Amino acid sequence: MKNLEFRRQKTEDRRQEPRVRSQESERGVTLIEMLVVVVIIGLFVAIVGPRLFSRAEEAKRTAAKTQLANFNQTLGLYKLDVGTFPTTEQGLLALRVKPDNVSQWNGPYLQQDVPLDPWGRQYVYQYPGEHGDEPDISSLGPDGTPSGDDIVSWKLQ
Repeated sequence: MKNLEFRRQKTEDRRQEPRVRSQESERGVTLIEMLVVVVIIGLFVAIVGPRLFSRAEEAKRTAAKTQLANFNQTLGLYKLDVGTFPTTEQGLLALRVKPDNVSQWNGPYLQQDVPLDPWGRQYVYQYPGEHGDEPDISSLGPDGTPSGDDIVSWKLQ
């Protein structure tokens, strides 16, 4: 009977003692596990990153084409009022600010300042153009130099 009481007392003592966690449940993340996660993240970035960047570049090209089309429409309104397109010297600024010696100007034809291209550079404007009766407007593209990857107004039509 003493043995039974001893067992009860021992069981009650265990219930009252705070439980001590085993070392197994206290274990943290090992260095190898962290390295595996870092490698997986690195592989994901290496595979997905270039695809995202190519999409961003294509979006910039589309934005430049859209802006060139908007310039062409706005220049058409300018020509209806004035009778001719702005000269190369007057440039796209003539859509925003009345040029000297222009009497029939009914602008501003742009509600905001002339925007930069998606790469942060001025659009190149030339009139008379070399590619037809309308002005030549172009963006020098991502490299900023005249090359085959330029976005040009005469190829939009």
